[in-house]
Amino acid sequence: MRKFNVGVIGATGMVGQRFLLLLENHPWFDVKVLAASSRSAGKKYKDAIKVWNLSEPMPAKFADMVVQDADDVQDVASQVDFCFCAVNMPKDAIRALEEKYARAECPIVSNNSAHRFTPDVPMIIPEINADHLDIIPAQRKRLGTKRGFIAVKSNCSLQSYVPLLNPLRKFGIESCAVCTYQAISGAGKTFQTMPEIIDNVIPYIGGEEEKSEKEPLKIWGTIVGDQIVPATEPKITAQCLRVPVSDGHTAACFVKFKNKPAKEEILEAWKEFAGEPQKLDLPHAPKQFIHYFEEDNRPQPALDRNLEGGMAVCAGRLREDNLFDYKFIGFSHNTLRGAAGGAVLLAELLCAKGYMD
Repeated sequence: MRKFNVGVIGATGMVGQRFLLLLENHPWFDVKVLAASSRSAGKKYKDAIKVWNLSEPMPAKFADMVVQDADDVQDVASQVDFCFCAVNMPKDAIRALEEKYARAECPIVSNNSAHRFTPDVPMIIPEINADHLDIIPAQRKRLGTKRGFIAVKSNCSLQSYVPLLNPLRKFGIESCAVCTYQAISGAGKTFQTMPEIIDNVIPYIGGEEEKSEKEPLKIWGTIVGDQIVPATEPKITAQCLRVPVSDGHTAACFVKFKNKPAKEEILEAWKEFAGEPQKLDLPHAPKQFIHYFEEDNRPQPALDRNLEGGMAVCAGRLREDNLFDYKFIGFSHNTLRGAAGGAVLLAELLCAKGYMD
């Protein structure tokens, strides 16, 4: 695989910082541009960031890079093969900015939610719906581009349960109830910047429950003509809570089937499940996508969030339920598998499939 020159738009935020850790020694990607708002433009990266939010130190190779203005679209686009985007702006502004880059023939791999429901923008969990990349030619036709397009990853909390539901769809999932217990880094916070979460649970995260209920249906949708048509089932209901955990989203999941499988069939489906990243041996693909824990007290954020570089999805406590058919616990690292890592894996998939050529 040849080297690709890449940019990170929104490099100063928490997810942008995570991107830089993942890209520091990436075998395919060479970071050429760090971009952010006009407030940060012109400053060295180490001076532009207000707080380095991660436990790992800032990569020295980026400290003295001069941050560019994300609004200088043509200038940024001229220096790179594609960009990652993790800006913190109103959705309409993000939507417009990402389209400007795409129309400037700079593909965008986005961590943002602004384009998740644009009908011709693929929203990808690489192991699940890599086939949705087939919509990109239709999007390019709409945008009037030869190379430029937008591809997005799904909401971070979905990674804790949708990968566990996906291999069970063959049994006919009728309905699902999920409650997610989400880490503060999902809000771009640390315990220092969110002291109100200590010894506390906040039972509301704006917009999160709607995303949790609707985004899986687009992921499981089908391409019809020039758009992705969301699936109509299963029915999903969700509640989302913010909890005093630094990194890692946990999901309590309840599932009812049309054709109830045996417990052993579910465990086998999880064990055997793999997707395009594993087949292609992509750099950030976990060797074993789903890990099941037999212990009653696992998975746990403190113990399991960095499994397979934070890119694995964990499951535990699978058992029959007296209202639904089964219940289980899911878990994933929200800023790795759920955010920057998921976007890097998506970019690797796009490169391996030739979309960045």
